[in-house]
Amino acid sequence: MSVVVRRTNTFAVRPLSEQDEQLLRELLDASASLWNELNYERRQNFFDGDSVWDTADYRKQYVGVLGSATAQQVIRKNSEAWRSFFAACEDGEDTAPPGYWGNEEAGRELRTYIRNDSYTIETGERSRLEIPVGQDLKDEYGLGYYDRLRLEICGAPKWDGEQGRLELYFDEIDDTFRAIQPVTVPDSRQDSPLADESAALDVGANNLVACTTTTGQQYLYEGRDLFARFRETTEEIARLQSKLQEGRNSSQRIRSLYRKRTRRRDHAQDALVRNLIERLYDEGVDTVYVGDLTDVLVDYWSAKVNEKTHQFWAYRSFIDRLATTAEEYGITVEVRSEAYTTAECPVCGEREKTERDGDVFRCSCGYEGHADLDASRTFLKRQAGVNLDVGSMARPVRLKWDDHIWSELSRSPERASPNEERTNRSTRTGKLASVGAA
Repeated sequence: MSVVVRRTNTFAVRPLSEQDEQLLRELLDASASLWNELNYERRQNFFDGDSVWDTADYRKQYVGVLGSATAQQVIRKNSEAWRSFFAACEDGEDTAPPGYWGNEEAGRELRTYIRNDSYTIETGERSRLEIPVGQDLKDEYGLGYYDRLRLEICGAPKWDGEQGRLELYFDEIDDTFRAIQPVTVPDSRQDSPLADESAALDVGANNLVACTTTTGQQYLYEGRDLFARFRETTEEIARLQSKLQEGRNSSQRIRSLYRKRTRRRDHAQDALVRNLIERLYDEGVDTVYVGDLTDVLVDYWSAKVNEKTHQFWAYRSFIDRLATTAEEYGITVEVRSEAYTTAECPVCGEREKTERDGDVFRCSCGYEGHADLDASRTFLKRQAGVNLDVGSMARPVRLKWDDHIWSELSRSPERASPNEERTNRSTRTGKLASVGAA
């Protein structure tokens, strides 16, 4: 019996003219308007105790701009969001109802969804994407009855299979339109490595992710610069809020900063997850262990670290992104307790006579190494039952965010002399390693 799995192709999208770009923006803006109108009615029904499914016929209202199929896909996507919300509530999770795609005053999120049989992608010397447009937009922009909007795409598809619903959106950070195409492909040995390796992640405050694999490879994704920018925006929001007139709780500028802060964080997080999962996939990893920080955050972490993990890093959001992306590659994510991993020496197993100074971990036995990478190695040892000697580890791959991609840095964080000054004094977490802190 043939097994099929989901994979994802991503493309940069370029309108062929200014008119095409304006048409595309109107299409995406109308989709956001449809989402917001429908979601507003459903939220009102929800808070009034009524059924969220009893709403007006928004497909009929937007068919002239979006076309019937696309309008229905946006409505279907909103329904999926509400079903996920109710499922989370049944599981006892404290979560909020689906939110809006921005607003007209501060700017909407430009996004839409195209049914799998309503678009075509052709790749080659001049790769292109064609999508449907509502008749009202066709008339406004001079398109014929059977015409579709033609867009240029950049990037070769990594996966070939049965295409799914296309997501098309405008990336404000990169100032680029993008398309995400899910496809269903056979899970054969021909297009995937033999997968029987494992990896463990230490989710941290200053280093966002430290990863160790059973192949002996390590990855370190730095986060100090990202958090510094997040905190600067947070402080500016607080400054503006302090100047509001009595009775007001927000402004257009404040809402814009909130959106910018969230999108910048989400963009970096999405890129990190995909970068990491693609690396692990190429190494043949089929299981990823990630620490459960719920109890650790409450009991052990400082207020500053809690701010980084809860507000900036958004741990629950990260786990959801990680699991969703890993599923595309046939990788399983398991959340496990990581208590004491940062306090334990990877060489002798000592916990009491160890200390952490910034990124540096020291043990009374004389061992010194990178605290977060050591924690991920200890975590992997516990979960996968493997013992990776310190001397067997490959040179860590260190990555830093440049607002667009995660780029490898040539310098390894632990290759400096133990006596060399390499600790950021502003981010000390204290001398003694605390339980589960990363």
